[in-house]
Amino acid sequence: MAKKKKNRGRLIIVSAPSGSGKSTIVNWLMQEHPELRLAFSISCTSRAPRGQEKNGVEYFFLTPEEFRAKIERDEFLEYEEVYNDRFYGTLKEQVVRQQEAGQNVVFDVDVKGGINIKKHYGDEALSLFIQPPSVEELRRRLLGRATDTPEAIEERLAKAEYEMTFATQFDRILVNDDLDVAKAEAFSIVSEFLNKK
Repeated sequence: MAKKKKNRGRLIIVSAPSGSGKSTIVNWLMQEHPELRLAFSISCTSRAPRGQEKNGVEYFFLTPEEFRAKIERDEFLEYEEVYNDRFYGTLKEQVVRQQEAGQNVVFDVDVKGGINIKKHYGDEALSLFIQPPSVEELRRRLLGRATDTPEAIEERLAKAEYEMTFATQFDRILVNDDLDVAKAEAFSIVSEFLNKK
């Protein structure tokens, strides 16, 4: 049996309803705390690259046929067909590669993806659910962004309410009421997990 490498990276799953501040908190951790050695898991997608996106950097770009073949071979940790022939997923092998490079792999995934990854890795992964203090506050934030139609906002709120029912399936719940407090709490939770023997 292979000996476990001492510098093998750990796994951190972060999920949240849209508008909860997840990306802001995760990006802050990555930029302000390089000592945490955090790196996003690089997912696969069957959509075409956008703008300056490069294969193997933002995503691994596959054809729908290549994606389906990998599904058949059970190569994904989790995947989803968002639209017809538009797949997104995380390759098991890619996670292992990043861990062996000493990276602590961050999964910025939807709630169901987060639960599935946690089931796969168990105690080897930390699952963190970031939620707004209330649905009313989330509505205020989404309206403040001014990026969605009223219909889209209502859809996001309905989805958020549903996603919040899964919060207890995560190891830790972080309520983002005050962004600076939430950032500090996230740093504390992640550091504690990474420093565990």
